[in-house]
Amino acid sequence: MPRLQRRGDVFILWLAGTDAVDDDARFHPDRMAALHAALDEVEASDGPAALVTANAGKFFSNGLDLDYILPKPDRLDAYLDEVHALFSRLLVFSTPTVAAVQGHAFGAGAMLATAHDFRVMRADRGFYCLPEVTLQMPFTPSMSALMTRRLPPQVALEAMTTGRRYGGRDALAAGIVDAVADGSASADAVLDAAVARAQELAPLRGANLAGIKRGIHAELLEALARKTAGTRIGG
Repeated sequence: MPRLQRRGDVFILWLAGTDAVDDDARFHPDRMAALHAALDEVEASDGPAALVTANAGKFFSNGLDLDYILPKPDRLDAYLDEVHALFSRLLVFSTPTVAAVQGHAFGAGAMLATAHDFRVMRADRGFYCLPEVTLQMPFTPSMSALMTRRLPPQVALEAMTTGRRYGGRDALAAGIVDAVADGSASADAVLDAAVARAQELAPLRGANLAGIKRGIHAELLEALARKTAGTRIGG
């Protein structure tokens, strides 16, 4: 389960805990509730602060928990609305946010990274990928809005319609991430780079920052707030 660690003014939100190296951090409702609780804790803190979201091992996040939701088609739309709400919260979070993408970020896991202010990705291992087109899965209107507003237009088209897997350097060239770090040199290189970036921005934390983000993302937030209806997975 997620947990918080603090390094200076930076809160590190581990999606699966530092000892869960084989956990691909899928979005089970219990995990999402724990993430919101951790975000509550960050927001309740005083003074300069920033947030880095990270994971250990080969995965950043594989996104939707299909094992949980496929047997519950009557709950699918409500489940997706919960995922959208998590994206919305990160988009307007009152601290600077940086995703430390040290491994695979697939589907909604890639979207989670994209909902952060900035992204640092491992240069030598791991992929950023939206595989929905190859899995015969639709993007909800909210997910489409997130990707088309947060990625360069042609990159969004390529990522969403081809399922291309972007390595770190390709993701940097495409404008998907803001920086890369060489994980072969140090296991903590991605995290260290993300924390350093976040520490620089920590003094900006506050209601004014959240308000600026809300203005920047106004149309996207409106799209993410729309209730999902009639979504099907597969076929």
